[in-house]
Amino acid sequence: MLTATQETKTDLLRDLGLSEDSTFTALEKLTETESRYLRDLRVNLKSALAGEKLSPKEAYLLALAAAANEENDVLSKAFEEKALENGADLGEVSEAIACASLLATNNILYRFRHFANKDIYEQLPARVKMNIMLKPVLGKEFFELMSLAISAINGCERCITSHENSVLHLGTTEPRIFDAIRVAAVVVGLSKIVR
Repeated sequence: MLTATQETKTDLLRDLGLSEDSTFTALEKLTETESRYLRDLRVNLKSALAGEKLSPKEAYLLALAAAANEENDVLSKAFEEKALENGADLGEVSEAIACASLLATNNILYRFRHFANKDIYEQLPARVKMNIMLKPVLGKEFFELMSLAISAINGCERCITSHENSVLHLGTTEPRIFDAIRVAAVVVGLSKIVR
């Protein structure tokens, strides 16, 4: 007979579309020690992905971008499959991954400019191609929302401010923004346990 924690582990793996036989060191430790956190993690993930202001497709694409940003192949594959199951196409999946890559680049450059706080760095061109932002497959509003979530993960204040302003200007509400940030935050936490 399985303990409650073992059942939670099995349910979490099932939620992610992973084999119940999958083993991950941190997940095994939490299971072996009957950690109550494992239940919290599963509840947090289910709650974040069921956000009121995001469609399931959007939630899984955001989760995919966050997992890609965290370089977590297991979760990237799991969330890609879930996004496809919920109506995403391969172009949208690719764009979520590309968004994580582009924002990783931009977040470093703009965080450096912010921290260095020198006029010379503000005046020098970034010389980073960002054509994907001009006509995103996902639409401008959702691409900006995803960019905001990745910038939050990467801790770039300037990018967070810029993307939040942009996404609000495009008609998004603060509750929708917060749902997206919650997905990103929970996926980063999950990424520490399932890798």
